[in-house]
Amino acid sequence: METLVMFGKFHKKRSGKRGTSPVISTVIMTGAIVAILCVALVFANNLLWSRVAEGDFNSSKQLMQSVGLQIDDVAWTVGRTETIRYASQYGEVVFVPSALTYNVSVNDWEPEQYVTGALMFNLPISRYSITNDYFERIFPAEDNNLTLTGTSAPVARVFVVEKLPMADGSYIRVVVVPAIRVLYSNITTGPPENLTTTHYIRMYLPVLNAGESPRLSQSITLRGESLNARTVNYVASIKVAVGFQEGSLFDFAFSMFPFDSKEDISVDFGDDDVVLEFYLSEVSVAFGVS
Repeated sequence: METLVMFGKFHKKRSGKRGTSPVISTVIMTGAIVAILCVALVFANNLLWSRVAEGDFNSSKQLMQSVGLQIDDVAWTVGRTETIRYASQYGEVVFVPSALTYNVSVNDWEPEQYVTGALMFNLPISRYSITNDYFERIFPAEDNNLTLTGTSAPVARVFVVEKLPMADGSYIRVVVVPAIRVLYSNITTGPPENLTTTHYIRMYLPVLNAGESPRLSQSITLRGESLNARTVNYVASIKVAVGFQEGSLFDFAFSMFPFDSKEDISVDFGDDDVVLEFYLSEVSVAFGVS
């Protein structure tokens, strides 16, 4: 009888442990599932927003190429205005004044200086990054010369650069900078027995200046403010150079520019006369203007 009582007590204790074990297992499993779900949600959230940032970056390349083309549209008609709107979750277009200085020297005279600003779409690398010292040409894709030649040549370059560290912050940047377009033509006059040919070199440069920014909105307004022409006869040489203000943002960040810093424009036409026509346009850049 004593043995049976002891067995009964032992049996009761084991039965109690078995009763609590599924509860503990359920709590552990529930906690593990919750932890896995939290990790999955964080991963999915980060993946979602990284895709948003990647979309911002890809859209910005098309946006800035459109800006470069619109500069050409407004630069040569005084008063013409174009507004480009964009939508970005993380990025922002900023204007950099006095970014570049073009020096144009004719016949080895003292060079004329033309200072222009530039536009940049800045996307924080905390949201999207490729690699430090990354560089990509957007438009034109292949031309490495300082000037761009041809009737279809643009008057602005568009490229991507990521270079760290930077004084103004850590960004991957899509950049629009004005460029000089060069066109060649000639006119032949005189009687057939004594024809004379005059060669014309036409150079076009838009200069970007800061306009008003009355409110915060994602829009860029370009306006042609003025157009000036300069003519030089009997041209023997044309030299073009570009520079940056020492220690400036552009000087430090964009040493990887896709073109040489100096170029001699070809004027070798034998004994024929060469005439230079230089067209300089002032274009204002405003933000938040309808």
